[in-house]
Amino acid sequence: MGTTAESPRRITMTPAARRALEAAARLFYERGIHAVGVDLIAAEAGVTKKTLYDRFGSKEQIVVEYLADRDERWRAFLDERLDAAGPDPRERVLVVFDASRAWARDSSPKGCSMVNAHAEISDPAHPAHPIIIGQKQWMLALFTGLAADIAPDEPAGLARALMLLHEGALVAHGLGIFPDAIGHAREQARALLA
Repeated sequence: MGTTAESPRRITMTPAARRALEAAARLFYERGIHAVGVDLIAAEAGVTKKTLYDRFGSKEQIVVEYLADRDERWRAFLDERLDAAGPDPRERVLVVFDASRAWARDSSPKGCSMVNAHAEISDPAHPAHPIIIGQKQWMLALFTGLAADIAPDEPAGLARALMLLHEGALVAHGLGIFPDAIGHAREQARALLA
């Protein structure tokens, strides 16, 4: 499975911090992390800049909370669908693509928030970097676990192929390269699993 990224420090959310995080999440996703300042987050959340710094300490910590929250929600969303899926590992792989398609439609019209964040945060020293990398390591581990039941002699190769299809589809979706990129990737995954 490889190594997993170190867990970042998290804060306890107060109602004001939650409002600020919701505003920051919307702004970061819509406009980009570097394009959004704490003044705008505070104004959108209806809190003072002092409240933001008292609660989060820095913009970097707001970014950590944004990405960690998004990752937690994605994992719960996917886990719920996998729990409802049958035991067939091939069908479970396709459920991952189905979940990504639904998530992208409802929560990620501009593509994967982790991929988008990595375009802005590629420095491993940034406290949000482990969340970005950790989310993708988790996805690879998920595909590897599913692949072990399908191709026990070579699960890593199958898992990497599935991961490339999945991640490529997320990028193509976010860029609007062609309609239903995730659905197309799902069909390619189905062919690969046959």
